[in-house]
Amino acid sequence: MATDEKTSSNQPTASPALIEESISSVMTEKRKFPPPVEFSNSAHVSSMEEYEKLYAAAAEDPETYWAGLAEQFHWFKKWDSVLEWKTPYAKWFNGGKTNICYNAVDVHMNSWRKNKAAILWEGEEGDQRVLTYGELHRQVSKFANVLKIAGIKPGDRVAIYMGMVPELVIAVLACARVGAVHNVIFAGFSAHAITERVNDSRAKMVICCDGTRRRGSTINLKKIVDEAIVNTPSVRNVIVLKVTSETVSMHDGMDHWWHDLMGLAMDVSEPVEVDSEHPLFVLYTSGSTGKPKGILHTTAGYMVHAASSFKYVFDIKDEDIYWCTADVGWITGHSYMVYGPLLNGATLLMYEGAPNYPQWDRFWDIINRYKVTILYTAPTAIRAFIRAGNEWVTKHDLSSLRLLGTVGEPINPEAWMWYHRVVGQEKCPIVDTWWQTETGGIMVSPFPGATPTKPGTATRPLPGIMVDVVRKDGVSCNANEGGYLVIKKPWPSMLRTIYGDNERYEKTYWSEFNDMYFTGDGARKDEDGYIWIMGRVDDVVNVSGHRLGTSEVESALVSHEAVAEAAVVSRPDDIKGNSLVAFVTLKDEYEGDMKLRESLRNHVAKEIGPIAKPDEIRWAKGLPKTRSGKIMRRLLRELATSNEVKGDVTTLEDFGVLENLRDQEDE
Repeated sequence: MATDEKTSSNQPTASPALIEESISSVMTEKRKFPPPVEFSNSAHVSSMEEYEKLYAAAAEDPETYWAGLAEQFHWFKKWDSVLEWKTPYAKWFNGGKTNICYNAVDVHMNSWRKNKAAILWEGEEGDQRVLTYGELHRQVSKFANVLKIAGIKPGDRVAIYMGMVPELVIAVLACARVGAVHNVIFAGFSAHAITERVNDSRAKMVICCDGTRRRGSTINLKKIVDEAIVNTPSVRNVIVLKVTSETVSMHDGMDHWWHDLMGLAMDVSEPVEVDSEHPLFVLYTSGSTGKPKGILHTTAGYMVHAASSFKYVFDIKDEDIYWCTADVGWITGHSYMVYGPLLNGATLLMYEGAPNYPQWDRFWDIINRYKVTILYTAPTAIRAFIRAGNEWVTKHDLSSLRLLGTVGEPINPEAWMWYHRVVGQEKCPIVDTWWQTETGGIMVSPFPGATPTKPGTATRPLPGIMVDVVRKDGVSCNANEGGYLVIKKPWPSMLRTIYGDNERYEKTYWSEFNDMYFTGDGARKDEDGYIWIMGRVDDVVNVSGHRLGTSEVESALVSHEAVAEAAVVSRPDDIKGNSLVAFVTLKDEYEGDMKLRESLRNHVAKEIGPIAKPDEIRWAKGLPKTRSGKIMRRLLRELATSNEVKGDVTTLEDFGVLENLRDQEDE
């Protein structure tokens, strides 16, 4: 799972005080699903023997392994060294010169892919567009010239605040083409959030839409930008794309219409040859009360891992129609909706709107009409679809699907099984992926043609990725012993620092264990070496001397037939240390009462033991989520402890959810 928001991003907030004893793992899952034979027969990696051979070779000589993958790309100048590593700072393919936009677009101009669809776009109101690789190349080249005419030079930062339209992809690629550092800001963020991110990155330009569509309404993005840039002295220009024809104020000398500038621009623009470690983008994590962290990724290493992981995890073929439902404002959208697919010459689907507009079958209707073959979405969305009812899914022909994926957080086994049975019709492998904003690309995932899957685990690390579960002293845990998830060796797409704050980078990720990157997650490794994510370390609670991962309790609750979604947090308890409070959303046909509360408590006790029984269950019509679908457990902890919320709520999707929860008390 990518976890910011989490891949998307899981943000380590642990202090040394959190690294105490082992974490108790109490969940068991025995179901196992081998890859379908017909899938394996044509897969890039077709057996566990082949995977093991790849993994062993990469572990024995990682530099040779990564160099072999890097050879597949265009370099204006080859690297002098594969890796220069001085903990915690890495330089990959140092001395090389390349351009990620050239590798994602230009390389396809001399092949049949020039006329292949690069982007299939559908608006929320049903309007459609197709951009071939040839047309994408032309549009990116023109906008690269727009940026150059506006004075954007290599290394300059450009903020992008746009809805899910093809021009968002064009703007991202054009920045990379001219060597500018893009800073994409999710189009649901407030003016204050934009101001913070623009000022921290000292962006010279903001690119935005006049408005964006969401659930039948329009949001005036330009008005939000106007409010934000009152306090951003670094911004020289704002470029505005007309999407919804919102009424906007255009300020002479500062604001420019996209279409006016594009009408004057040439459609030939040579890509800038940048150093392998040239900054590619800054992406800010969100949801915490502190200053957002600007995660810095550089060019070549990110390119190599984003492209290769996409190819192997999704077993991409030229005929595939691939749909990642993430917004480009998150790392999943960067790596697996823009760069990963385009570097592989894939056809990607891009949808502007909400999954339940105008009704709950929008996703399944899109899959049917476009004959989507690969779907990559979040467990949060899957649980929402479960609650809406199977009939929205089964009325559509989903036979085109051949592979399913999940991203963003651990998927509970029952949601995995529903995805397998109802969406995949028991014929599609599921790749449950774990990674973060900071890792840049997928770190742990099945290879769909090789790895037997188990519901609820991301299985094994990718070749070249050295992930382990360790105790507080850094020693590897035994099988099924809960511990702390770390990465022991550098990898090409790793973050290079927190933008402008090396000290914070070192303290946040590298201070808990010697020479190991601490992910901030608790985990266990089973007897097959499969990694089970047990939740954030700050979501691990001490109950009567046992340290429990709350995600396991949540999985037990969701496995009950009445439960659509659950979030479990802790509050201080004088006797037990912490008590567990569960916020539970029921399926529509069930009603919360004392009898059902007791049934759920007993169900958890039966599934994982009496120690994990929630002390309190609150019924929730909905759970507080960020605009990317992550449950904001911090807010639930505040509600469980004091029934008040005092922390930052700027990333909250629906403020009405909080009011409903404040009124809920255990009977």
